[in-house]
Order: sequence, then structure tokens, then C-alpha cells
Amino acid sequence: MTKEEVLKIFKEKFGNDSPEVYTSPGRVNLIGEHTDYNGSFVFPGAIDKGMIAAIRFNGTDKVRAYAIDLDESSEFGLNEEDLPKEGWAKYIFGVCREIIKRGGTVKAFDTVFAGDVPLGAGMSSSAALESTYAFALNDMLNLGIDKFELARIGQSTEHNYVGVMCGIMDQFASIFGKKGHLIRLDTKTMEYEYFPFDPEGYKLVLLDTLVKHELASSAYNARRASCENAAATIGKHHPEVKFLRDASMEMLDEVKDEISEEDYMRAKYVIEETQRVIEVSNALERGDYEFVGQKMYETHHGMSKLYEVSCEELDFLNYVAKEHGVTGSRVMGGGFGGCTINLVKDELYDSFIADAKKQYKEKFGTEPKVYDVVISDGARKL
Repeated sequence: MTKEEVLKIFKEKFGNDSPEVYTSPGRVNLIGEHTDYNGSFVFPGAIDKGMIAAIRFNGTDKVRAYAIDLDESSEFGLNEEDLPKEGWAKYIFGVCREIIKRGGTVKAFDTVFAGDVPLGAGMSSSAALESTYAFALNDMLNLGIDKFELARIGQSTEHNYVGVMCGIMDQFASIFGKKGHLIRLDTKTMEYEYFPFDPEGYKLVLLDTLVKHELASSAYNARRASCENAAATIGKHHPEVKFLRDASMEMLDEVKDEISEEDYMRAKYVIEETQRVIEVSNALERGDYEFVGQKMYETHHGMSKLYEVSCEELDFLNYVAKEHGVTGSRVMGGGFGGCTINLVKDELYDSFIADAKKQYKEKFGTEPKVYDVVISDGARKL
């Protein structure tokens, strides 16, 4: 949806006064999956799909919000007991509350918003929504909150008002995104670095399986526990190891008999994935996208066979990509459904997409959705 369309709907809902318009993007993560809670690296980039909101202070004590895509309205105050019942409105309310908790003054406003981040496809539509309002209110009220704290406001909104105990990656990428660059974030130290990502002759495309297996949350907790157990066991021998990112394969092999086979497999994946992120960083600096693609396939294999968070549908799309000579392909996100992220040479793109749709439909009865993404800028005023 364009700025003009959003402004038109704002005018219809709230009259003529010209509001400010802000946008924040969704994100993809090229490599570095299930590494965030292990103190390791993630490697996201903001994408050319996101949320766009028109906002104007209204001089009352109530926020009046309209979700264009859902055709739903919500009205709420700014005190803790005013939590709205609409799920989407909790994100806007949470951002306001988190700013207030940090000593910022928030004034009530009228707003309409829309997005083109596909819901449930693992591109972080919720982080895009939080970042849009955090960035906008900070800018409009001259609150002077730094970008890291804006990302934390989004994360705290998830924790305290939505009940999702997420890491910082999604909000970080949405706020810090930079066109033509991926961001390597060290989740232990919160240091970050931009790496060039401008793959001329290649497209970045997501294939959405349209499935979400119910296992996800319990399986996530079990894997997290496995990693923490392996790290604690290694830490008995090597006190410097606090997270799996601090450990080497040699250290893990030393304790192989002290942990379960399952814990060993999970830890092996994380240690190898940490190494892959570093290797991919170096490859991007030299513009070696074929090497990047090879590491993506290795990540998929690790997530499927060692971490066991893939599923039949994801493995199938990864297999089709390999058969077609696609440069790189892997499951993106937590697993058990969602998307594969694929790095595809321009000349292979049409035949790969057509064949992936055809074969997937023959096997599973439905076509995967296709999302082309371009690495773009983070939160900003339009």
C-alpha cells in the first residue's frame, strides 16, 4: 500500500489534518538460525516489505487506531489497565506503555496502518509494526531514545503485552536495516557490523510451505534446554564457556559421554552454525555468493538432521532447489513449517519457481507462496 492510499484512508477516518507517515520493514535472516539464545551471531537484513502508518496527535486521552488490512478499529487509553482486546492493537499499546515506563511522555493519537509483510511467513510483521510506532513516536515527540532502545521497546512489547519471549533480532533488523547490506549481530555483546549484500545476477526468494506444525513451541523449549545443558556440561571443564558460542567441537567431543545423544546433536549444530556465519561474512566481503549458497545448504542439513526442526514440506522444497542447481536454499526461522530462503541465479529463476510450484502441488495438494525480497532500509519517516 502506498503513502497516498494510507493518507486517503486516514482522511476518511479522522478528517483532514495532515498526519505524519512512517514505515518499518520486515526482515529475513540469511544464516544463523537458533543461534540467538546460544549467545551467538545472527545475520538478518531488512526487506522491501513492511508496515506503513499515518499518525496525528488528537488532543484527547485516547488512542484511536484503524487496521486497514483487517478493517478493524480499536480505542484505548495509555494506562496499564487500558490494554485493548484486539490482538493487533496490543502491539501499539505495548509500544506506548514501554516508552512511558522508560520515562517518555506519550500523547494520544489517531492512526491508520497497513502492511505488505505476509502474516505468518516468518518475516516478522509484528516487529515491523512495533518498530514503526516506536520510531514514529520517538521522532514526533523528540524523545531522544537511541536506536538500540527502540528495538528493545519492541522486544519488551512482545514479552509484556503479547506473551512472546522473543529475542532482539527482528526488531533490531527492522530499526537498523540498511539497503544493500546485511547486519551481523553478536547476540552476546550486542555489537553489530554491516556486510555488503548486493547479489547481482541472483534473486533472493522465499517459498512459503503454508504449513505450521503444532510442535513448534514445545520443541523450541526442548532444544533450548538441550543447548543450555551441553553448555553447562562443557563449562564444568572450561569455565570460560557460558554459551555454546564460546565452545569448540573439540570441547563438545570431550563431554560426549556426559550428555545425551540428543544434546550432543543439538550442540553440534549450534557450534557449526556459529562457524558458518563467520565464513559467510568473509564470503560476502569478497562477493562470493556461490560459497554463501553452499553454507545455506549446510545449514538446512544441520537444521533437518541435527537440530531436527525441519519438516517434510521444507525438506522437499530444499531438495527441489538442489535439483534445479539453485545456489543456496535452507529453512528460515524456527522451523516446523514456514519458508525456505533461496538464492537463485536469474536465469534459473523462472524454471525453478514453476517447477517448485508444480512438484509441491502434486505432492502436497497446494502451491507454495512465492515472495521475492530485496534488502532495504530500516525504520524511517516517509
